[in-house]
Formats: sequence, C-alpha cells, structure tokens
Amino acid sequence: MNKVHHCKELVSSLSDYVDGSLSEELCLELEKHLLDCENCTVVVNTLKKTIDIVQEQKTQDKIPSDVKQRLFYRLNLAEFGKEETP
Repeated sequence: MNKVHHCKELVSSLSDYVDGSLSEELCLELEKHLLDCENCTVVVNTLKKTIDIVQEQKTQDKIPSDVKQRLFYRLNLAEFGKEETP
C-alpha cells in the first residue's frame, strides 16, 4: 500500500487514537505507522498539544476579547470571534 494512501486512511482515526477510544487492533497498526511516518507523528503531537492547551485554558481566566478576535482572524474564523451583543 502506498504510504500517502495509508496516511489518508489513518488520519480519520487520529482523534480516536488520542482520545484512547480506538480499537486495540487499529491502535497497534497506527502506532506501527507512527514509527515510520514523521508527518503523521507531527499531526498526532499537534492534536495532543491542542487538546492540552484547550484543557489548560478551561482552568485559567477567560481569554481577553482582543486576543480571541486576533486568534479567530488568524485561523480564518473571524465570524466566530465576534462578540455577541445582548
């Protein structure tokens, strides 16, 4: 099987892998793939770091409005960053 094709096949399972809800068989296959695939390893590590940041943020003070707006703008999600007015 082509490596790129295999990566595309496994990408849909990465979230379940990080959450710990992936079947044992697929988990082993994914871990074997990660040993040889730097790109997928970067994706997994980035996903884990993103989850850590979100979890950490939940326990800290709210993100200042201007920071949140800049973040959403950078992520090209400007509509989501707009403050709701009552």
